[in-house]
Amino acid sequence: MNTRERILRRVIASTRGDADAAAVERTIAQPERGPAPTIDGDLAALFCQCAAALASDVVRVPASADVPAALATYLDRHGGARRAVSWPELLSLPWTAQGFSVEARAARGDDPVGITGTFAAIAETGTLMLLSGSATPASVSLLPETHVAVVRTDQLVATMENGFARLRAEHAAMPRAVNFVSGPSRTADVEQTVTLGAHGPRRVLIVLVER
Repeated sequence: MNTRERILRRVIASTRGDADAAAVERTIAQPERGPAPTIDGDLAALFCQCAAALASDVVRVPASADVPAALATYLDRHGGARRAVSWPELLSLPWTAQGFSVEARAARGDDPVGITGTFAAIAETGTLMLLSGSATPASVSLLPETHVAVVRTDQLVATMENGFARLRAEHAAMPRAVNFVSGPSRTADVEQTVTLGAHGPRRVLIVLVER
């Protein structure tokens, strides 16, 4: 028996028919939940605490209309330009009143600020869960030096498992990519010294909208 025949026999042996394929489909559609911690109390407070521990900056505002002013204050403190790309869903906020120039498009390498929404925000870890799509281009959170994520309190979930459960409930099919953002990009490849912004945003600002 040559190598090709051995490989083909292994492939054939591993193919166990339509019944097993159907079982796999059922498992994917209705996965069994594994053990998870019980998280009680104020999800917003826990999320803010965990996000700050990951070096994200967190600002809480009363309403979505307050997001541009919060971002203006943040950029003034960090010396950033008031020029940004955004997901289309956020373009209607009062940006021009704060002197911003905001375009709804995918990001390029020279865009200083990228503004996104989020699908879910995971309180247990302070992590953002973003879905890619034509109206939610992933590049807006990946290429600019400053990533600004607008999070509503009704998007907070306790755990990552809760985030995936919401995704399955609200979307008929999985998006092309599910991106998890846990603070700014960082690496310690060179002499074990942590460097921010090596492979993505140097700063992450999370604006938590109370309503």
